[in-house]
Amino acid sequence: MASISRSLRPVAMRLAPRATPTTARTAFRTFSTTRMTALRKYTKDHEWIDLSADQKTGVVGISEYAAEQLGDVVYVELPEESGSWIEQGDGIGAVESVKSASDINAPVRLKIVSVNKLLEEKPSTINKVPEDDSHGGGWVAKVEVDEAGAQQVEALMDAEAYKTFAAGDE
Repeated sequence: MASISRSLRPVAMRLAPRATPTTARTAFRTFSTTRMTALRKYTKDHEWIDLSADQKTGVVGISEYAAEQLGDVVYVELPEESGSWIEQGDGIGAVESVKSASDINAPVRLKIVSVNKLLEEKPSTINKVPEDDSHGGGWVAKVEVDEAGAQQVEALMDAEAYKTFAAGDE
């Protein structure tokens, strides 16, 4: 197979149109590979939510500050994919560490769509990458948000306000 492709290459080169100075300057468009950033907001209970641009879906997890305060996480109780709406502030799961245990509360009115099963096998993922919403990250649940939940997001803290809040919590 390799000899066939090697023998065809010179033929293809002879058949290809020659580049002239005008065709050599073809315009091309570059594409950015950066991910469209979601709207990340924080609660006073140290949860975060990344809300999509259409404000209908999101990802929920605990903050880096909360993960540091907990210490080594040994167990994560994941929320159930029940299909029913959960009100803002209601418990959706829990995190246990060698130091303490803490509930995970719904940052806004939401419905659980899927959960991060990786946390059942490797709960320490929360310590390593608590605010990562990628495949191997420490996010807790992917959620659906209704109009009421989208409005509640506006009252949550942005990254700067949360950083100030967490600094005062220490």
